[in-house]
Amino acid sequence: MPVLFRMKVVPLVLLLAAVFAFLLNWPVLLHFYDILSHLEHVKVGFAISIPFVLVAALNFVFMPFSIRYLLKPFFALLLVTGSMVSYATLKYKVMFDQTMIENIIETNPQEAHSYLNGSVILWVLLTGILPAILLFLIKIEYPSKWYKGIAYRLLSMVASLVLIAGVAALYYQDYASVGRNNSTLNKEIIPANYAYSTTRYVQDTYFTTKVPFQTLGDDAKRVANKEKPTLMFLIIGETARSQNFSMNGYARDTNAFTSQTDGVISFKDFHSCGTATAVSVPCMFSNMNRTEYDGKKANNSENFLDVVKKTGVSLLWKENDGGCKGVCSRLPTVEIQPTADAKLCDGKTCYDEVMLDGLDDEIAKMAGDKLVAFHIIGSHGPTYFRRYPAEHRHFMPECARSDIENCTQEQLVNTYDNTIRYTDYVVAQMIEKLKKYSDQYNTVLLYVSDHGESLGESGLYLHGTPYKLAPDQQTHIPMQVWMSPGFIAEKHINMTCLQNNAAKNPYSHDNLFSSVLGIWDISTSVYNPEQDLFRGCRS
Repeated sequence: MPVLFRMKVVPLVLLLAAVFAFLLNWPVLLHFYDILSHLEHVKVGFAISIPFVLVAALNFVFMPFSIRYLLKPFFALLLVTGSMVSYATLKYKVMFDQTMIENIIETNPQEAHSYLNGSVILWVLLTGILPAILLFLIKIEYPSKWYKGIAYRLLSMVASLVLIAGVAALYYQDYASVGRNNSTLNKEIIPANYAYSTTRYVQDTYFTTKVPFQTLGDDAKRVANKEKPTLMFLIIGETARSQNFSMNGYARDTNAFTSQTDGVISFKDFHSCGTATAVSVPCMFSNMNRTEYDGKKANNSENFLDVVKKTGVSLLWKENDGGCKGVCSRLPTVEIQPTADAKLCDGKTCYDEVMLDGLDDEIAKMAGDKLVAFHIIGSHGPTYFRRYPAEHRHFMPECARSDIENCTQEQLVNTYDNTIRYTDYVVAQMIEKLKKYSDQYNTVLLYVSDHGESLGESGLYLHGTPYKLAPDQQTHIPMQVWMSPGFIAEKHINMTCLQNNAAKNPYSHDNLFSSVLGIWDISTSVYNPEQDLFRGCRS
């Protein structure tokens, strides 16, 4: 390989620290100085010291990895991955904690492809790949004696500590004050943030003792209706937020279809268990509340679908969103292939109407009481424009690109609202399907989203913000219920009561476990009547 120029190892590591501090950590510096701009009094020396402290800290951390044969591949990898993280942080304000790493690892190729665009490719090329190539073209000069190499490295690390200590002596109170009031800053530093989170994820996933698998509701019993069996549709939405539901007060007619369907009830104050699918889906099906949720425990435990199945109900899971996160692993499952329907699929993803394909045959093959769960792609971003067919382009102009931060706010909201409106159309079609079965079954539909979405509010896009910091747009989600007259009569439900409760009472994914068991009249020790949102409206 040709040599561009020569450089001693210690200055090279310092240069790499500066590249990471001023280039890849540009989003952190912007955030830091934005915080300072809102303070009444800021010391000039404190403001100037910030990037130098960052360089010194990175130099101290980087120096132990400056080993011959390790340095180039190690830092080349950090440069490329760090540039990707930097782009996501700068453009979408994504925070790379352990949950976000889990989301990335569980992302399927089709979903990952939707994030690719010219902006991200150019950014990674200029800030990651190009510096990595330049690194390989440098001839690194190491000290001839190994002990000299160690001594030089230690001196550089000590110098970094001295600089940090000197700044701390002058401005400790300033750093402490900003740090206390902005606890996420230390989680934004690249590459420490994603390197630490990835290490924790790998440790917890592969090197931690597995939690013993736990069964639930082994005592579950249900008295089936002898006159007519029950058919339930459970629709798990994707990235829908309550704020954009016209049935919940939004000015646009995003619920143009279900609002015209008699008997649809929309729950106005409903909140998610998480801000990402990898957390929300297993959490909403588990018997754990959000505050006590443990992902490892949920992955090694049955959920309410397992309990329903134990009482003799036939179940089927239909998947159009890349995976059920383990929830359907013990159920018959139909995974929609991206080539399943020439009209409704483009080879990468399918519109959610595809869920209706073959549904009648699938229902016919099930016995007795039946529950069909649909995991739809809904409003999955950033390619919102790919979530609905051309005839459902209701709000225009749209944002027909994946780098959504480069669209106008009007275009972005129009496109997102089109996804909500199309999902509403699909839900209405599901209700019409159930109406056709009402002679054979008592039918019921429940739709609930997994989490919400940010559309540029406060500079945030997409989702996945840690729950305690997440805006309402990412946690306030829609839930809808529709019941046939036969189902209402069988369950003795006061619909006026349910409508009133849906309008004024707060609910969340915590209610889902016992509410589904309750509506199926399942008695079991894991049922919690306090969390059954239907119970108070049944006589």
